[in-house]
Amino acid sequence: MGEGCGNFRFSKSPAWDKSESCRCATLALYLAQMIGPFGMNQRNYRSNRGVLAAALLLCAGILSNAQSKDAGKGLPDSPAPVERTVDRSIEGLNYLGGEAAMPVFTDSLIDINSGFRRAMLRKGLAFRVITGPQYTQNVLDAPVAADSQVYVGQRNFESMFAQPILSPDLRQLHLEHAQLYLGGVWNWVSWNPAGPKSLGLWALYFYKEFGNDRVELKAGYIANNMNFIGLFVGGSTATGAQGVYAVLPYEVGMSYFPMTAPSLNVRVRGPANTYIKSAAQRSFDPNGGPTEVARNHTGFRFIPHGDGLVLINEGGFQRPSSADAHQAWLRAGVIYNTTTYKNLATGKAETGNYCAYALMDYQMTRSDLERPTKGLYVGGSWMKVPETMNSYSSYYEARLYKEAPVRSRPDDVVSFVASRSGYSSVFTDKLVAEGKTVWRAGTTVTGSYSLHASRGNYVSLGLSYVAGPAITPRVANALNVIANWSLFF
Repeated sequence: MGEGCGNFRFSKSPAWDKSESCRCATLALYLAQMIGPFGMNQRNYRSNRGVLAAALLLCAGILSNAQSKDAGKGLPDSPAPVERTVDRSIEGLNYLGGEAAMPVFTDSLIDINSGFRRAMLRKGLAFRVITGPQYTQNVLDAPVAADSQVYVGQRNFESMFAQPILSPDLRQLHLEHAQLYLGGVWNWVSWNPAGPKSLGLWALYFYKEFGNDRVELKAGYIANNMNFIGLFVGGSTATGAQGVYAVLPYEVGMSYFPMTAPSLNVRVRGPANTYIKSAAQRSFDPNGGPTEVARNHTGFRFIPHGDGLVLINEGGFQRPSSADAHQAWLRAGVIYNTTTYKNLATGKAETGNYCAYALMDYQMTRSDLERPTKGLYVGGSWMKVPETMNSYSSYYEARLYKEAPVRSRPDDVVSFVASRSGYSSVFTDKLVAEGKTVWRAGTTVTGSYSLHASRGNYVSLGLSYVAGPAITPRVANALNVIANWSLFF
């Protein structure tokens, strides 16, 4: 899915890491019941860094020159139905109902009119695989020893993921505006705290719209980072890998890629572009992603011992781009977790962990009235969690990004993001008392360019300066080179 680790900053610290309605209810109830590291030593570090930079530039150049005429038909436009004989559009089988969108099926390495796609669609199925590598490296200092690493990029960091996704067409069962979505994931990282490494379930849920899309329902195993808050710059999984990022919602137990958790989500659209959205989700393990995977290898466990309930409530105003209006999205919400967390001051187990957040994105200009989503955007984020239960306690961000920065490349995105993460004073004071050195906050400035190189090919290159890259120890600032490559089959 290409969520990426563009701005990850980890430390060796705890806890974050017969009627249609009857058929829908039956299916929802059924689901509810079911429900190689590479090292570089000091001697060859400089030469390998040069080889890496040359390889990235060559890769970007080759892919850019390979852009097809279809490359500009990617993110905003839905394709025409490919099977007129059955009056069925394959886009009804794409990812639906989230705050982030996947590229349309025309934007795939496998042609939409291929024999494979047509044969699958005739059987009422759509199959897609998403994969891609990522590389991050600090270029200011040589890599440290493996047992000394405390943040992504301190040693050269590699990751790779593969997501197979199957979506059956429920219109065969006379269920309109509905979807059954199944997905697995293999995720590998060279440094497990930035992962975790996993092989298992990513999505298994039923989705249904009611009342001319006024109400949306999702029930099953869901990664909620694609359904709440709005953590992808430009609203696309293909181009948002190096955009909005904060660990705070994940510290509080919200489910996120590459893992999943049982959840019941409901969204209601109100008048004048307003909405409210809520979820009741089983919590992730309070000790973070690696512990979650260790306790639930396949992702299918419904309620591992000790995991409580996460309640997510969000409200906002969301106006799409049009020839008459600029896009605007204001949202705010609270994530509340009933699971017990360790109090960092007393060491006792307590309930009541939460994350409050508010974000906005506004389109300042429109560069193409025929494709009104293209233009310049500005945005900001604010998040807060209790300092007594979380090592990362606050997050502030300002962002500026432009879709279609070059008229001839309508699906490229350029972004500039500045953020500041506050580290818990309760936690850092305790570390200082133990004689350890700490950073009290981390500040990051990141510039990135996402290139829609060709159909189904996205390459994102970025440069991120990080002051205070880990809570402890107080290591030097970093300048990370970041490269992401996403392939949609």
